[in-house]
Amino acid sequence: MEAKRSMPSRDEFPTVFAALRSVLAPYAADLVLRVDESDSYSLDAPASPSRPDGVFFGATTIKKRYVSYHLMPVYIYPDLLEGASDGLRKRMQGKSCFNFVRLDELLVAELAALTEAGYRRYGREGLTPIARERMEALE
Repeated sequence: MEAKRSMPSRDEFPTVFAALRSVLAPYAADLVLRVDESDSYSLDAPASPSRPDGVFFGATTIKKRYVSYHLMPVYIYPDLLEGASDGLRKRMQGKSCFNFVRLDELLVAELAALTEAGYRRYGREGLTPIARERMEALE
């Protein structure tokens, strides 16, 4: 007889969402804010010569069983995941989604570094013109 899987406690979901939203929020000044609600936050890269309609960058959303964090740069550039910890990889669903049921500050910090790497990669590849300008100013 199979054991019934219990649903995770949703009590921590708002805290997890807030932590994941804070990873994306610093990029809102350069990206296009698509959704900013109490349970969903989403950013797109602005239009560029290579992508006139822009391109999805990242989002976090409270779902029924977990809080998801989508990061499109790791889908487009899977090499960004080289060196990712086993802990972060265990949270992956598909090629660009990470699911959390409780806050893990180390994994959130790793995700923040991965998000920064993705943002910079978008800039180098011309998907985020503002990122390219910012990187040139830093160099």
